[in-house]
Amino acid sequence: MESNVRVRFAPSPTGPLHIGGVRTALYNYLFAKKHKGTFILRIEDTDQTRYVANAEQYIVDALDWCAIPFDEGPTNNSIKGTFGPYRQSERKDLYKKHAALLLESGWAYYAFDTAEQLDIERKSHEEQGKTFIYNWHNRERGRLVNSLVLTDKEVQARIQNGDKYVIRFKSPQDETLVMNDEVRGEISIDTNVLDDKILFKSDGMPTYHLANIVDDHFMEISHVIRGEEWLPSMALHILLYRAFGWDAPKFAHLPLILKPVGKGKLSKRDGDKLGFPVFPLAYTNQETGDVSRGYKEDGYFADAFINMLALLGWNPGTEQELFSLEELIAAFDLKRVSKSGAKFNPEKTNWFNQQYMQSKDDVELTELFLPILSEKGISKPKEYVQKVVQAIKERAVFVADFWELSDFYFQNPSEYDEKATKKNWKPETNELMQELIAILSAIDDFSTSNTEILVKEWITAKEIGFGKVMQPLRLSLVGALKGPHLFDIMEMIGKEATISRIEKAIATL
Repeated sequence: MESNVRVRFAPSPTGPLHIGGVRTALYNYLFAKKHKGTFILRIEDTDQTRYVANAEQYIVDALDWCAIPFDEGPTNNSIKGTFGPYRQSERKDLYKKHAALLLESGWAYYAFDTAEQLDIERKSHEEQGKTFIYNWHNRERGRLVNSLVLTDKEVQARIQNGDKYVIRFKSPQDETLVMNDEVRGEISIDTNVLDDKILFKSDGMPTYHLANIVDDHFMEISHVIRGEEWLPSMALHILLYRAFGWDAPKFAHLPLILKPVGKGKLSKRDGDKLGFPVFPLAYTNQETGDVSRGYKEDGYFADAFINMLALLGWNPGTEQELFSLEELIAAFDLKRVSKSGAKFNPEKTNWFNQQYMQSKDDVELTELFLPILSEKGISKPKEYVQKVVQAIKERAVFVADFWELSDFYFQNPSEYDEKATKKNWKPETNELMQELIAILSAIDDFSTSNTEILVKEWITAKEIGFGKVMQPLRLSLVGALKGPHLFDIMEMIGKEATISRIEKAIATL
């Protein structure tokens, strides 16, 4: 592996960052850190028509929440060295200069065709059962208006006249281009099927194709790790490196994240329909006011989210599923990235969050639970809340589940489960519960172990089934047949509250 690994994540600020983009950033980050390299954030904002004002900050905030920070980027120019700026809109002169170099070397040409003229060509081809491709086949036949058929004088006259133009790449003819992808292996393509892509527009802005090649070269990118959707552009990009006389970086194209059903790319619509987020953070569309859900706001832990994403298209070659970020860095290898799409599984995402819930420190979880209690007007010592968290967290997927799992630790039941009551509260239950109150009233040491021994001794002595007492007791304390070990609950809420709740249940039921 090269000693100076430099990779980049280069999103367009056109809206919220899809989890597919987050995974691309993550794989770049893991690869960089594995090889003690540099992870760069570059904002590809050349398409000003789709630019969204708050999207860049969203991208930065999302990477911060995911704990995959960039080493160089638009918000830390103090360490940019000689590689910035990191917004393409601030690098326009560089692209213009290199578009001119391609024109001079014959690798590019001016094209003055209007949208109407191109539409006529498309329709003409369709009528003949063909597909129109602007390339070697027709670029010099005279029907298309470009600098390959116009004289230099005519070209300059058109430019000075203000005619709209684009600069197109001149794809080579009759060549088999052999390329290598770190994920997919060797790929061959016939250059005759390539179209002459637009590199530069008359508004002074480059297309993605030119800008990303120029930036990757001058930012000394060693590996381009990006989504599968860019695979069809790989041939053009390799040819652009050749045209400039530059060494190309290594390429790795990542598989798509597929819908839960397995067919098609995962979209926001899938999340809306099936009830899960597809963005790391909630996002508000400033034009429409629409809010898209985010993993953070839905209660997922960032490290669980990252663990899930890492395994969506890559496998470590072992049965291990739970990885810290450091373990992911150590294990990550592009050779173990899948060629085929990875099916997204919302239930598996929840499973990851539940696993991380179990491993979280109780103090940390307590701090997350306290604001929820505060909103409900409940104030308890941290030590008490921490004991509650410890008792319930194994049944929780999200911190938001804590209240439903633990409300009885903080307040008396306001109602009793109707089905459970009908089944377990019999005519003789009131008398049994009155006897139980007498037993509990006489206990001084109300610890779990002591209370459990004394109550069970009483039940055994009465020669009745344990369920005849334990189920009504749980209903009295909790309001339903749920919750952790019953005598742990009794110790937590205390003797007075335990007896009070039993008395209320007798009076109510």
